[in-house]
Amino acid sequence: MEVETAIEGNDASSEGYQITFAFSKDGQTVATATVPVAQMKASATLRIPHPACWDLDNPNLYAYTATLVKDGKSLDSATYRAGLRTLAFDADHGFSLNGQNVKVKGVCVHHDAGVLGAAVPREVWKRRLLALKDMGANAVRCSHNPQNPDLYDLCDELGLLVMDEASDEWEYPKRKWLKGWNKGEPGFEGSFDFFAEWIDRDVTDMVLRDRNHPSVILWSIGNEVDYPNDPYSHPVLDGTSISQPMYGGYKPEAPRAERIGEIALRLSAIVRSLDASRPVTGALAGVVMSNETAYPDAVDVVGYNYTESRYVTDHEKYPSRVIYGSETGVGFPEWKAVRDNEHIFGQFIWTGFDYLGESGAWPSRGLGTGLIDFAGYPKPRGKFREALWSEQPMVYIGTYPERAPRGGQRQGQGQRPYLSAEAMDMWNYADGQSIRVVCYTNTPQARLLLNGTEVGPLQPYDDATGIITWLVPYAAGTLTAEGCDADGQALCRYAIATTAAAPAALRVTLLDRTPTLAQILVEAVDSADQRVKMSRTSVTATVTGAARLL
Repeated sequence: MEVETAIEGNDASSEGYQITFAFSKDGQTVATATVPVAQMKASATLRIPHPACWDLDNPNLYAYTATLVKDGKSLDSATYRAGLRTLAFDADHGFSLNGQNVKVKGVCVHHDAGVLGAAVPREVWKRRLLALKDMGANAVRCSHNPQNPDLYDLCDELGLLVMDEASDEWEYPKRKWLKGWNKGEPGFEGSFDFFAEWIDRDVTDMVLRDRNHPSVILWSIGNEVDYPNDPYSHPVLDGTSISQPMYGGYKPEAPRAERIGEIALRLSAIVRSLDASRPVTGALAGVVMSNETAYPDAVDVVGYNYTESRYVTDHEKYPSRVIYGSETGVGFPEWKAVRDNEHIFGQFIWTGFDYLGESGAWPSRGLGTGLIDFAGYPKPRGKFREALWSEQPMVYIGTYPERAPRGGQRQGQGQRPYLSAEAMDMWNYADGQSIRVVCYTNTPQARLLLNGTEVGPLQPYDDATGIITWLVPYAAGTLTAEGCDADGQALCRYAIATTAAAPAALRVTLLDRTPTLAQILVEAVDSADQRVKMSRTSVTATVTGAARLL
């Protein structure tokens, strides 16, 4: 391990000062070195025998201490945590952690947590991150700014990869929707007015603050600063098809796109001067336009936002470019573009959690794109993603009344039924009603039982849709899906039951409690203690004693 530190103080000569570096694991020192301070800095190389590497399943952590010494007396010290791991990014073979190829199954996260706003307690972040791991996610992207240090600490502890990101806007403002997402006339408020003064310092501070976290694998210098005509423009936009809105063709009066490459070169150089162990990246919105600038070559790894259509063509055109989905939709095709292309090392889905920004018009209070809701629970789309990502056998069923295929045509020979990856797990309909049951699973096949009797025979996994389906007439009771192996043996089960139409009581569960925070689940249930999932009954919470409701 190469270690270094800097010291501060009035003794600019730093003569006679030493630094003692020490690595320890579980309280036992495993490596140490004492070196002189020169020009207010010190560095050393430590050899660590039989290292316990940090990885996704075993996030081993060491304590790393630097102690300032003079005349045999310890004057000051600083301790961090460190993880030992190797990173490799290859244009043809993707990403490797400790020499093992890994597909990055990532999500974008904002720094808020619903009603908690930006002041998110560590315990809430932990429960949220564990929910991500449970569904098979292995990475988070800090969209689009450095976030609470607790988030990085927890990713270190839990074994999650992190893409750290510096900014969402550079020297000119992007359009901002003031009345609701894509509603009305946009405004142009933003951080652009202090970009020139602060961006170099902000990027520096991000790297210096977060570089000891083993979870951090990528430094992103910006998100979608190259949105076509928002504000930069280039002649290539005339007659070009780009997946994001372009707001028209080339606009000669707009800022020139080449400026993006110039800024990217400067910011990338700042990052590399502070940390050469991780690649620099950027999340590109207008890859076609950015390819005409120095931006893609200024970074080490190029992120494509919503541009899966260019994964293969750009790999052929730029064979040394490392490409991944820095921001993608939640659909199955977006994942297959990662899964089926060895050179694409991963994706970051928009988004991991519902969040407060980009809401619709008032009274909308947030956006529902998350795999996990504001309360920290997986939505149906989260269960569908778990079926694609989890390495543990899982099965889930959702239901809805049968409807005509897309386009309004009646379902006929050879037509696929409407299949949703957003189906609620509820079983309350009219007797005999024709119900579409959709199954999300990672097992080879699945069957469907109603009150213990098979109503849906074994069906194989469908790699065209990622969904197994049956059409059954509704009858009250318990509907159970069994995820089965190739021989038809059940590996996992998921059951949903008919409930009363209205709740009979509230069920309260203490999920977690620390001296400063209690997380409590409140559920509306029927007389059989089953959650009434479609209830819209209002709930009022009153706190008594030395506590307050967050």
